[in-house]
Amino acid sequence: MEAFWSLAGMAGAAFVAATLLPAQSEAVFLGLLAARSVDPLALFLVASLANTAGSVVNWWLGSLIARHGVEKLPRRMRPDPRRLEQAQGWFARFGWPSLLFAWLPIGGDPLTFVAGTLNYPLIRFVGLVLAGKAARYAMIWAGWVSLT
Repeated sequence: MEAFWSLAGMAGAAFVAATLLPAQSEAVFLGLLAARSVDPLALFLVASLANTAGSVVNWWLGSLIARHGVEKLPRRMRPDPRRLEQAQGWFARFGWPSLLFAWLPIGGDPLTFVAGTLNYPLIRFVGLVLAGKAARYAMIWAGWVSLT
């Protein structure tokens, strides 16, 4: 039962960390690896999938803005139009490879939102974001293994 709650905690932390809310999941991932309370492969899979699911929420919010317009949002939730336009230009310039970096602490989460505002295809989005996020957790796992 402890493994279930450990994985549930990892899923929650990874999901929230990928949304536009400020949070981190790497410390939870490392802590659970160090505690040895759960299978590392299961931890890796849960973290990667939940983190990707959080990014899909960002994409979906962006796609809602693309469909219905920024003006439908409450004023406090509206993105700065200049910054949104800048981010869209950046995404258009660098394109799909930039989604492999959606795991970056600064800029990664807004990047997934911008992809939604530009109606980037969801299936491709999920594949690219999952690849980048899984690679990040794999590097953390490998680093931990090399230190133990």
